[in-house]
Amino acid sequence: MARFSPSRLTLARHRRRLTQVQLAQLVGVSDRSIRAFEGGDDPAIADETIDRLAQVLGFPRAFFCAAELEPITEGTASFRALSKRTAAQRNAVLAAGTLAMDLTERLETRYRLPPADLPDLREDSPEAAAATLRTRWGLGERPIKNMLHLLEAHGVRVFSLVDDCREIDAFSLWRGGRPYVFVNTSKSAERGRFDLAHETAHLVLHQHGAPQGREAETQADAFGSAFLMPRASVLAHAPRVPSIPVLIQLKRRWGVSLAAMAYRLHALGVLSDWQYRTICIQMAELGYRTREPNTIPRETSQLLRKLFALMRDDGTTMADLAREAALPVSEVDGLVRGLALVSVEGGEAPAAAHARPRLRLV
Repeated sequence: MARFSPSRLTLARHRRRLTQVQLAQLVGVSDRSIRAFEGGDDPAIADETIDRLAQVLGFPRAFFCAAELEPITEGTASFRALSKRTAAQRNAVLAAGTLAMDLTERLETRYRLPPADLPDLREDSPEAAAATLRTRWGLGERPIKNMLHLLEAHGVRVFSLVDDCREIDAFSLWRGGRPYVFVNTSKSAERGRFDLAHETAHLVLHQHGAPQGREAETQADAFGSAFLMPRASVLAHAPRVPSIPVLIQLKRRWGVSLAAMAYRLHALGVLSDWQYRTICIQMAELGYRTREPNTIPRETSQLLRKLFALMRDDGTTMADLAREAALPVSEVDGLVRGLALVSVEGGEAPAAAHARPRLRLV
């Protein structure tokens, strides 16, 4: 009989979006047995049963025999419109996040990553909090050139939502003093930047759990808008005669969507209610609600790129990292897809950007 980790069985089942009954049918045991395995009520699980679980769930056998993992719970993560998602979708996302955190802890035993530099701003309004964080990070009123690089430089660990979790826009949480953000990299670059700013709001405004629900989401949207488009600078560049072509030029400057640019101008009183409604109607008629005009290049991770370069120098591939964490390579690849140009075997594709985050070998 081998050592067995009940929490890892639950994580693997959640990643595959299976119920206990469905897993039992696939493995060829009773659902009562699966409940006992996950509850730790059956300390003597036969080797052949573990092998069958590994085969059905697509995880290495070693995954189920490693140390327990503390799963992310719904109450500790900030999700957008999670109530509209199924339990299977929610559980799959949380399980992927748990695996990403385990990977991060493993990497931090080798490399020193940037420390977290996010203040607790829960007493501030979203607009004031955005201004405070800009000042702390020395941004002034300038447009943010790369939102992903900025967060990484200040200690935020950013991962991609794996392909089978793309129904979720983004989510964030704190764990062990580390801030984490998970983003949907299949969206436009502009939407991705706003999602990062939105999740930053949750990290600085809501790390203690209040408020929640619609109020928290409204605050996060207001923070994201103010953080990406600071009041004084936007007003200084406000158009005298607002139009779709003029707003497209402005939105490119701030690296936001056309809809976000129009919303911010309306919130600051540059666009009247009538002008804002007219702009929204025109955007819908031109198809700009679903297709972003004059889009910007997608942001990629400097931190992950540099980490994988260091690993390569050490003779370690992504496959080696996956093996160390007892994960399928596809799980590791999914967590960085769209953020870092790396091959499944751990090689690195060329990237033009120079890495700002400083990492040192421990």
